[in-house]
Amino acid sequence: MPVRKPSTERQRRLGAELRRMREHIGMSINEAAALHRTDRTTVSNTESARSGVSSDRVRVWAANYRCPDAQYIDALAEMARERGPYWWDEYRDVLSAGLLDIAEMEHHAAALRSAQIMHMPGLLQLPDYMRGIFAEAVPAMSPTDLDRHVAFRSRRAELLDRSNPPLCEFLIHESALRMRFGDRHVLLRQIEHLLKQAERPNVTLRVVPFSVGGFANAGSSTLYACGPVTQLDTVQIDVPTGVSFLHAETYLANYRAVLDRMRERALEPSESINFIRQVAEEI
Repeated sequence: MPVRKPSTERQRRLGAELRRMREHIGMSINEAAALHRTDRTTVSNTESARSGVSSDRVRVWAANYRCPDAQYIDALAEMARERGPYWWDEYRDVLSAGLLDIAEMEHHAAALRSAQIMHMPGLLQLPDYMRGIFAEAVPAMSPTDLDRHVAFRSRRAELLDRSNPPLCEFLIHESALRMRFGDRHVLLRQIEHLLKQAERPNVTLRVVPFSVGGFANAGSSTLYACGPVTQLDTVQIDVPTGVSFLHAETYLANYRAVLDRMRERALEPSESINFIRQVAEEI
């Protein structure tokens, strides 16, 4: 396939999985090229997502690598079949690639687990609350850029209105319930919206109150997207330069453990709803 335009995180993930499959059996790129009856450049470009790959090629290469996991191979072949355009492509020249990659990750996720420390989960935010968050950006956003970010995040939230929305678990620290982005009325409306979203059958809220003390990874928020198989799970974290995506096996295991431990310290869903209502009364 010809060299493609700049790749997305999901396309890079597909190439990385093919490289991981090859390296798992200790095969060099030259050996793989000979086995696939192609050249070294094709293998390298495919693994680095500089070139696209068909679902048929994914299956042939997986067979050549003697991969025994049929569900994993099916999931990779499905990734190779994905074709746009998608709604986030409208923002490709005006927002950072990392933001578009988050929307793509959420769109394809079978389930989402989110841990938020200082603000409400992005998928559950109202526009006025978003504006309060974006108003704190450094350097400051222009009015046009701020409107664009609000519109984009609002479009992401439409994921919850799909006929087959992903199961979502939102772990929210008490700090996020009390931190004001905007005035008191903005926060109250945001909390009311949070309670309304909790009525969705696919949405679970769990609050981590101050009283439980510390917990792992307390300094940052985490979004864990579950793939069709666990090997294709992805962790997204915010970093000073933008966003970062992690999918090495060790990272996935560690972040699953972090979220599990945070869940153990969180209130049950029904208790969480009562706690959120109590916070609203105190604001």
